[in-house]
Amino acid sequence: MSKQKTASRQKSPILPIRRDLHFKLPAEKISDWNDGSVHISQFMNTLSIVFPVGERFFIQSVRNYRDRITDPELKKAVTAFIGQEAMHGREHEEYNEALFARVPAAARFERLIAAILGGVQRYTPKSAQLSATIALEHFTAILADGLLKQPEVLAKADPRFGALWYWHALEETEHKSVAFDVWESVMGRGPRAYVERAGGLVVATAVFWALIFPAYLAVLRSEGRLADARGWGQFLDHGFGRVGFLRKRIGAWFDYFRPGFHPWDEDNRHFLKGIEGFAAQVEALP
Repeated sequence: MSKQKTASRQKSPILPIRRDLHFKLPAEKISDWNDGSVHISQFMNTLSIVFPVGERFFIQSVRNYRDRITDPELKKAVTAFIGQEAMHGREHEEYNEALFARVPAAARFERLIAAILGGVQRYTPKSAQLSATIALEHFTAILADGLLKQPEVLAKADPRFGALWYWHALEETEHKSVAFDVWESVMGRGPRAYVERAGGLVVATAVFWALIFPAYLAVLRSEGRLADARGWGQFLDHGFGRVGFLRKRIGAWFDYFRPGFHPWDEDNRHFLKGIEGFAAQVEALP
């Protein structure tokens, strides 16, 4: 389906739903669950490390402003957002435990992320925390959109790992504007609000990748794969080459800087058709 632009500054056309799914990931496949590639699998595993602590940060950032929300529909969406993020955190904690058992350095990275986010909560204004949240929610939303638009990314994945990432992508899409709508509700749309949210994405992106890539290299070092030329070829093709998963997200990242930006300007709700049927399939996995 071609890109559909909707009226900017709208609210979410979808009320998120909390789904309590259990994926029962096979821990023995943690290092090469995606197409047998350690480099691709461990890159996605490294992203998973930040989710539980990150989602707890998101939840608290939104909760800080919950009492100032007057729109009853947005209040419902916030409750659902919190529920979805809690479920994501729980399933990624199980996921990450399998990774930590194999690669202890990954657990140290999680502790570093928790310390950094704890410092942000202690020493920055609540508006800065919400700005970081909507920036990182934009980041996760465009990555989720990529997984949904490029099914080849998970086509050869272990069924349970693939299902977890697909579920996470669906629900990130479903609630992609909730934190942003809270931001506009409490901060407005003036020049100061724009500068703070745009600056939040620049800072969040720089910090995110400055942390992720060293952690990824540490994981590969633990696997003895730093000098694996074939593995690096797979990673580069996957991220920037023929598949180009990361390369194809660059335009969507820049879209955030439009003054009238809203997450649902990219109307990809068609991917959510059949989400309840997918949830039933997950419960039926052997």
